[in-house]
Parts: sequence; C-alpha cells; structure tokens
Amino acid sequence: MLRHAIAPSRRYTKASHDVVRHPRLGSDAKVLLLHVQGLPEDQAGQALSEHARNLGITGRAYQKAKKQLVENGFVHERRRQVGRGHWATDQLCSNVPLTADQARRVQDGLVVTPAPQPSTRERAVGQPGVRAAGDSLPVEEEREKNYPHPPSEAEPEAEPGPDSTPDPELNVTERLLLSLRHATPQLHLGVREARGLAELAAEWIRRGITTNDLRRALTSELPPDGVRSAVGFLRHRLVQKLPEPPAPTTARPATPPRVRELVPCAGPGEDHVFRAVGDETHCAPCRQEEAWALRSARAAAYAQQPPRIPWRERVASLAAKSTETA
Repeated sequence: MLRHAIAPSRRYTKASHDVVRHPRLGSDAKVLLLHVQGLPEDQAGQALSEHARNLGITGRAYQKAKKQLVENGFVHERRRQVGRGHWATDQLCSNVPLTADQARRVQDGLVVTPAPQPSTRERAVGQPGVRAAGDSLPVEEEREKNYPHPPSEAEPEAEPGPDSTPDPELNVTERLLLSLRHATPQLHLGVREARGLAELAAEWIRRGITTNDLRRALTSELPPDGVRSAVGFLRHRLVQKLPEPPAPTTARPATPPRVRELVPCAGPGEDHVFRAVGDETHCAPCRQEEAWALRSARAAAYAQQPPRIPWRERVASLAAKSTETA
C-alpha cells in the first residue's frame, strides 16, 4: 500500500480519523468539513454554502451534507438580531462533535475543550471577525513536534495468537462502549479507550446486568456542564455504580424417584412379577388378555340373541292381533 507518492511539505490539513472514517458522514460532508478546517483567516467569515459552492457541492447534495454535519454535532447555527428588524445567522463549524450547550459557549467566546478528541480547534464560518477559541490540547498533541511532513499512521496492533481465546463478554462491552457516541457525542471513545474499559463493563454483565441497563446507566444523568473526559467519566461511573454481586443460590439435591417393589401377578399362566403403578393385581399383558376375552364373550352373547324384528313389522303384528281379538 502506497501512503504518499510525494508527501506535501506545506499547505496540508491534519484530519482526524474520527472525521475521515465517520460512519454517518458522506463524502461531501467530509470534504466540506476538511475544506473549512483548512481555511485561511481571511476566508473564515464566508457562509458554509459559499464554501460548498466553491467545491461544486450545491442543491440537494449540499443540503444532505449540511444535514449530516448538523445531526452529528459538527455544525451549529444560531440566529441573532442585528437591528432594525434584520437577522443574521452565525455558523459554527467544528472538527469535533459538540453539544448545543458547548456550541453556545464557544459562540459566546468561552473556551470549550471536548476531551475525547485529539484536536479541539473550532472555526466559525458565516460570521466575519469571529474565531472560536479552544487551544487547550491534550497531552498527546502537546508533545508532538512540528514536522514538515504529515504524520504517518500508527503501527497496527499485533493480532492475537491462535491460542488466545477472547472473552465474549469483552467483545460485547467493547462494542457497547464504542456505540455510546450514537447516544451522545460527549461519550465518544476511541478503540483503545473502549478496549481499556471493556473489562470494567464486563463485570456488570457477569453480575447479571443486561446490555440495555448498562447503556442506560452510562448515558443517563450526565453532568449539566458537559463531560470533560469521556474515559474518566465512564471509568468512574463503571467503578462507583457497580452493582452488588448476585447472592449465591443453594440448590437442593434432587430427590431420586421412588422405585416400586415387584409384586406377583394374579393372572393365569406361569408365575411372574411386575411393578404396579397403583393397586393393580394383574400385569399389563394379563390385563390386555382379560380385556380381549371379555370382548370376545360379549360378541358371542350378542351373536346368540334372536334377530330383531323391524318396528314396522312389530306394529303390523300388533294390529293384526287386535283385529283378531275384536
């Protein structure tokens, strides 16, 4: 795989993988966001639609890209009255997802540093002379040096060996932690961060907590001023709100079924025994033989009865006798 045929030495934009690989942002939305991210100072006041028009993103394509950026917290808009009945729309474009409260604080000139992202620089577009602040970088970014070439990607992690058997509960909790970003952008975690918290979350599953209840416990009642560090917040909640282990249940030993004793059969033939279910005196084969013998006797008795006279003939016979008597 060829990473850079000719690596640029200047005029490039450092893009986060959380933007480039975002699953809910289309290609137009990503290109527009990266374009605004690398704007010079003299073009920061143009509206987002003007930048999209310069890129050839117009009409429905622009509306779709803008909708994706707004829904995922990368673009925020606020209308304000400028006097004499006129209104202006301020647009805030950020390379990290922000909540509505965080965007309002940025637009008011306050510093907001969303902890889960590696960069916290926001750019206001559509508002001349205004640039959002947010220059407090995490430790990883502060230690980086200013190289003339873009940084290469990190080395891939070693694959687990054939003898290693991953815990299925860790896979479930890791996917759950990564999906928290869909519930709220404040709980955005990277793969390494989610993997480091998976063991704490797996202990909840082992104690009988369902994944839905675990998700509800992690995303409910967030701090009103926002989450500064998603990793620290989730680790504290996983440890402090860990439920009690289920009480051990003492299983009663299974009672073996009672085996009835053998009793002699009172039927004909050679002496033999059987296990009676109730108060039977004959075994099942003898009872069957006795039933067949009784049925045969009834059939023979029925065959020896005189034939029955039809009712019409009986009525005619009675009428003839009455006539003879008269």
